[in-house]
Amino acid sequence: MRIVALAGGIGGARFLRGLRQVEPGAEVTAVVNTGDDITLHGLRVCPDLDTVMYTLGGGISAERGWGREDETFVVKEELAAYGVGPAWFGLGDRDLATHLVRTQMLDAGYPLSQVTTALCDRWQPGVRLLPMTDDRVETHVVADVPARDGRPAGRQALHFQEWWIRYGAKLPAERIVGVEAEKSTPAPGVLEAIAEADVVLLPPSNPVVSIGTILAIPGIREALRSARAPVVGVSPIIGGAPVRGMADACLAAVGVEVSAEAVGRHYGARRGPDGTGSEAADGLLDAWLVDCRDEGATVPGVEVVSRDLLMPDLPSAAALAGAALEVARALR
Repeated sequence: MRIVALAGGIGGARFLRGLRQVEPGAEVTAVVNTGDDITLHGLRVCPDLDTVMYTLGGGISAERGWGREDETFVVKEELAAYGVGPAWFGLGDRDLATHLVRTQMLDAGYPLSQVTTALCDRWQPGVRLLPMTDDRVETHVVADVPARDGRPAGRQALHFQEWWIRYGAKLPAERIVGVEAEKSTPAPGVLEAIAEADVVLLPPSNPVVSIGTILAIPGIREALRSARAPVVGVSPIIGGAPVRGMADACLAAVGVEVSAEAVGRHYGARRGPDGTGSEAADGLLDAWLVDCRDEGATVPGVEVVSRDLLMPDLPSAAALAGAALEVARALR
């Protein structure tokens, strides 16, 4: 079986770990968000790619859900002693090695997709990891920012990481923008994987700045719309709140209610009311998994199935991935 999953960071990584467990013989391709990527201290940092790679490779910090296990932050402390920021974003000492290798390869002219393959040679994640694009696309947030760093207060565009980490997503976002997204192209292998897939899954990642950013790359949404495989999504919202992270702040920025039903409607149905792929349909989903607490949610033109969506451990992640595959097989 050939499976494609569009993934963000922690939620996507945990779902993929469960998917690998429940379907070990499958050929899995994870198309990972790179809109969160940022350059710090001259190093290119890819948070979602690294979170997926470390999680599947057994190196993730189980407590934090990101970064390396048994991490130290000596370099961060030394930079702070020199007065070098940003203080709100810290790179661990073990993690620095990944960013050094990545940056050296990028500077040598290798595209991000090839760099990711090289990094995965060490971690052996058991799935093929593809960045959504080899082009530099960054998510920025337009918000009213308080006076900072000697600059006056006012409406400014912040890198997503600064809005998310420094300000805890507490500055109401006027807009969320994928800078240069419209000029980008999918990374090699992305469109082919979708076209050849038997199943396409949207794990419970942030629908705006993870899945939404991937869909903003020209050609990817269209590939999903025309894929022969069923597209099954998993809600990141349970009982009117995100499982973790601050997806509620991101949904507010695009005018979507924080509910499993609203997010499903935001993705929309791939098929028309008659189930035939009518031109009247402009969405992505064939089926939508919601938590048992959200049973009764409806998405026109989409089969809505309720299951336990929490993934506190590997068995529960495997059960959720298995449920998504069960629904996909029924649709096929």
